[in-house]
Amino acid sequence: MKLALYLPNFRDKVTVSEIIDLTRTAEELEFESLWTLDRVVVPEASDRQELRKPFGFMTEFPRALPVIARGEWFQGPALIPYLAAITKKIRIGVSVIDTPYRAPGVLAAELATIDHLCGGRLNVGVGSGWMPEEFDAASATHIYEKRNKHVIETIEVMQGVWTNELFEYHGEFASFPKCGFGVKPVQKPHPPIYVGGLKVPKIAAKRIAKYNLEGWIGIQDTPEDIATWKAAIKQELEAIGSTRSVDTLEISSMLFFDITKDKTDQTLQGKLTPTMTGTVQQITDNLKRYRDAGLTFPLLWPPFRGVPTAKTIVDLRRLKEDILPKI
Repeated sequence: MKLALYLPNFRDKVTVSEIIDLTRTAEELEFESLWTLDRVVVPEASDRQELRKPFGFMTEFPRALPVIARGEWFQGPALIPYLAAITKKIRIGVSVIDTPYRAPGVLAAELATIDHLCGGRLNVGVGSGWMPEEFDAASATHIYEKRNKHVIETIEVMQGVWTNELFEYHGEFASFPKCGFGVKPVQKPHPPIYVGGLKVPKIAAKRIAKYNLEGWIGIQDTPEDIATWKAAIKQELEAIGSTRSVDTLEISSMLFFDITKDKTDQTLQGKLTPTMTGTVQQITDNLKRYRDAGLTFPLLWPPFRGVPTAKTIVDLRRLKEDILPKI
């Protein structure tokens, strides 16, 4: 099992020095990858728990984000070139880029350049977004009801731009004649593409199967959830007659991570189940369950508040040096 770190760029308050310290720790510990979060805005209504939708469409969560509207967080995509400059080996990416906020052709061209900046270490995560208020702030209100189609067109444009000297496309959200978009990615045929998925396994599974994607990234999934998603992806691969085995795909989930002194309540509560928040023994046991369910790497998500970065760094070392060898 590989390890990945979800940098806490989305917090009420976070500093560049904290981002640097966590990044260097992840690289020193030879984590497979490092990811940032894409969050453009926090609506003021979130502070009153009055968002139009619950967090990530996840009914276990309130109609609010875990960061205040007046918080001072960093934009995830903007951090990627900087992370490329201060690292040498670890892979980097955004989990996930909400494509409706970006023009597909522009995004494809920018990501190709970033792949050069990091020497071919870019991972590309894409998703549809979920928060209507954020679509409004990103001038993408008109896309909300068709956001899944936007993801599909973005994948098609990225793959086309990255693998053709000249490329043209004619869709609903992108339509242009034959054009060159500058450099091609270092990675061939292109950087690995991951798709995010929160509610309906079949939607993500169809995208992975049809577009030959690298894998899937979820949020706060239990081992049982992981098994369900993996089975859905396997079924879609078989349905289209793909020769790929689901066992060759990356199956991941963003999981709240904190090693505690006392045991936490591990009673199943859907996405509120704190599988990676608990004692060393609890986390060890749960990682074994994740391994058996098919999780290829947990995307470790430090707490939003109340836990100093220095403790998270200690926890990451304990996980890599003391817990992982037992898995």
